[in-house]
Amino acid sequence: MTTAYHADSSELTDKEVLTWETFGSACRELATAVVDSGFEPEILIAVARGGLLPGGALSYALGVKLTDAINVEFYTDVHETLPDPVLLAPLLDTDSIKDRRLLVVDDVADSGRTLALVLELLREHGAECRSAVLYCKSASEVAPDFVWRKTDQWIVFPWSAEPPVTASGRLTPAEQQA
Repeated sequence: MTTAYHADSSELTDKEVLTWETFGSACRELATAVVDSGFEPEILIAVARGGLLPGGALSYALGVKLTDAINVEFYTDVHETLPDPVLLAPLLDTDSIKDRRLLVVDDVADSGRTLALVLELLREHGAECRSAVLYCKSASEVAPDFVWRKTDQWIVFPWSAEPPVTASGRLTPAEQQA
């Protein structure tokens, strides 16, 4: 099993902290914004990993049963990224999205480069796309269609606030490298 790196933001004093309770309210508010806009997505695409939980919550809140995920790696640590976002396997089933209305969901549009990559890819395969994020930062090169909150702080999400669980007595990958 490959353990994904966990960004430790415990030393940051200037950060936005999302709780599980607030997450639930945020997703309902995003769903309301989508419905109020008149857009009716046929398929919801979550950007993994950060968009998986908001994507699941929105799929239930919107009553959208058809869901999929697209795997993208970009962040490697707090405020550290790869030079460009990278698509990871397994890849999305792009044959099934032609001429369909998609809602692409992620946790945050930070630089917007991940969202831009995903939207471009899906549109190239003939899909009509809109995007929804919990947070959007002012530096984002993409203006998501639906945003719950704007911030320029580092965001601590409830699903990534704690490091991964490891077996008792085993060193985490970071501890093994030290």
